[in-house]
Amino acid sequence: MKSRVVRLVVLYLAALAIMVVGHIIFMACLPGIYSSIPWSDRMAAVGAGLKIDRSIAAYLTIIPGLIAVMSIWLLPVVTDRITRAYYAIVAPIVAGAMTLDTLLYSYWGMKLDTTPFFYFASSPRLAMASAPWWQIAAAVAAWIAGSAAIYLIFRSSLRLTPITATQRVKRPGASAALLGLLTAALFIPIRGGFTVATTNLSSAYFSSDQRLNHAAVNPLFSLLYSATHSSGFDSGMRFMEPDEAAALAAPLMAPSTYQASLADSLLRVDRPDIVLVILESFSSHLLPVQGGEPIAPCLDSIARSGLLMSNIYASSFRTDRAIPAILSGLPAAPDEPVMKHTAVAERLPGLPAALAPAGYRSIYYYGGDINFTNQRAYLLSAGIDSIVSDTDFPLSQRVSKWGVADGPLLSRVIADENHRSDAAPRFTIVQTSSSHEPFDVAPFARHADPAANAFAYADSCVGAFVDSLAASPRWGRTLVVLVPDHYGCYPTGLDERSRHHIPLVMTGGALALRGIIDTPAAQSDLAATLLRALGLPASQFPFSRDMLATPAPALTLFSEPDFAAGIAPDGTMTRLPLTGATTDAPADSASRLLQAYLQELYTYLSSLSSSTSPQ
Repeated sequence: MKSRVVRLVVLYLAALAIMVVGHIIFMACLPGIYSSIPWSDRMAAVGAGLKIDRSIAAYLTIIPGLIAVMSIWLLPVVTDRITRAYYAIVAPIVAGAMTLDTLLYSYWGMKLDTTPFFYFASSPRLAMASAPWWQIAAAVAAWIAGSAAIYLIFRSSLRLTPITATQRVKRPGASAALLGLLTAALFIPIRGGFTVATTNLSSAYFSSDQRLNHAAVNPLFSLLYSATHSSGFDSGMRFMEPDEAAALAAPLMAPSTYQASLADSLLRVDRPDIVLVILESFSSHLLPVQGGEPIAPCLDSIARSGLLMSNIYASSFRTDRAIPAILSGLPAAPDEPVMKHTAVAERLPGLPAALAPAGYRSIYYYGGDINFTNQRAYLLSAGIDSIVSDTDFPLSQRVSKWGVADGPLLSRVIADENHRSDAAPRFTIVQTSSSHEPFDVAPFARHADPAANAFAYADSCVGAFVDSLAASPRWGRTLVVLVPDHYGCYPTGLDERSRHHIPLVMTGGALALRGIIDTPAAQSDLAATLLRALGLPASQFPFSRDMLATPAPALTLFSEPDFAAGIAPDGTMTRLPLTGATTDAPADSASRLLQAYLQELYTYLSSLSSSTSPQ
């Protein structure tokens, strides 16, 4: 029995070692890309990739684990042959993925996914047109040599852990159960542990240098992830001819110029610190100033004394759709969270990156697992300079399901602000989480309803946070923007439009414009509005419109998987039902405009996903 357990462990470690060495070979074979990067940073990439490597190594060890269970009853010579045959299949697959990944990266700058297989199926000749014959020959030779080397490593591992016919198991039932349990335990590294976030591509992202992030990503995992999370951007939401969609949607897109904009008088100073607080699940129904219940009195007070955009709509219904809407000016696609598709998400424009040329450094605070839904990968690609997440807090503060509660999180932001010594403008983003299910904010108790109580707790933390900022010497140069990520779960029973109705509040000593503005707009319009106020270009955000401009944004989009809706400047709403990716063309012109807008959105996302296509 012991020999079987040892064999399983050795085979897993052999698979893990192969994955680790693969990262080193990848960087060594691309000197033109990685030679300028110190080896210490390259080894950091190897370490960052271990979480995904452990997952792939576990996948590769599941079948040997099942074979080990079978070996209790079968002759060792039989199970050894089965295991060798298995690794004879695995070796060329692993070597092929590593070789193809290395070859294509020099051309495309992206990790291996299903794209090359699509091109090869479409046209094998054109798929290989970019590579000279000698490079293809070298890749084939490397594949063969790599397959042989990987197979020999696994075969040597089998020889190091022999199982002989004399090693009979005295209690086969109990031994089989133990080996089965050990094999089942492989799903722990496959999943990535016991936290909310499972292993995904974002797990390997750790640097602002995309080359290092790509070096850390395991090509086998990237390929599997792409195959199981295939994007529908290239074929979804096709309602009409491309030229017709482009012509209809043109007036709805971000215009290059406006007649006038209140954004020009939004600020008192040229380069204020910007503090953006993304409020988990808040809605307009929590603020009396918007006709809601007195659940969030602090935010209500801030809204009354600052600037309240009272007719804002959340782009969708989940955080992974809201963050690109806020930071990339991108309306959420109804059926595809763009953050799940790292190759697309890392090509989106980012508000942090747009602010960087003006001297801004950006920092992102979140009390939870920043790898959840590939968030780290997206944030680094969007230009975030540094990230503070759950692992940067003591275990004693990571007590909720989602990590650190809003109180300690916001206190950390204040503490960091108080220790600042630089005078450069800062873009600080804080993502709260306490108002998320399961609403456990004990010992705070203000409302009997758990959801209402959680919102009240988050609101109290935000109020204290803003008060602390107001007491700092930089308050006169600070703009605070508070915007929910998506509609909340309180109160219940709201219709679609009411569920998506959220507040957008601005305050701070740098804010010159105050009052209430009821122009319909969306989260995705925040990027262009801030950039206009700062006198910076926003042309890289084609779907973000200045919400303070005249004329007002022609259409405000929000969506869920089964419908999309557009709010016109006069407040009328057009609802477009969606069945899968297509629907019959509606007769009315308003719905036709909404269809065109959606089609242009998917065309844009498709262009990002194919921007590294071979030429």
